[in-house]
Amino acid sequence: GVGGAILHGGKLLSGAQGRAGHLGHISLNLRGEPGITGIPGSLEQHVGESSLPARTQGKYRTTRALIEAHLRGDLQATEWWLASVYALACGLASLINVIDPEAVIIGGGISHAGETLFEPLRQYLDQVEWRPGGHQVPLLAAQLGEFAGALGAARFALERMGRESAS
Repeated sequence: GVGGAILHGGKLLSGAQGRAGHLGHISLNLRGEPGITGIPGSLEQHVGESSLPARTQGKYRTTRALIEAHLRGDLQATEWWLASVYALACGLASLINVIDPEAVIIGGGISHAGETLFEPLRQYLDQVEWRPGGHQVPLLAAQLGEFAGALGAARFALERMGRESAS
């Protein structure tokens, strides 16, 4: 899936019900199929690995396999891969407009794609990101790679436990 987190002032934004940061559940297509939250055409449905078989007519089950085929020069795999990256760029640009972040940090398994992800993602963001005053939001790879989300969740849980035991 497509996870996410919003850090503000060094603190994780959790929201009133604890569901803030589920960035994959924004809608990119009002006519798309409803996802697990009921939102039609979510970013997760356009980018997430769980929807990959449907998006590739059953040809690919993993993002890694899709990327490998793209890198081998399979034109259909390249089309599917770039469609996913474009959807990610549109989702990120939408979130940038709402949150106005200092930076966007990409982690998780997708970060293993390296420049195969970041190069076209930067190009698509050049097309779709609104940049008032020419300000471009930096796009960075998470230093913790695929473990960034898990470690962030663990830190959040430890901080929450500390706050509750102090009360």
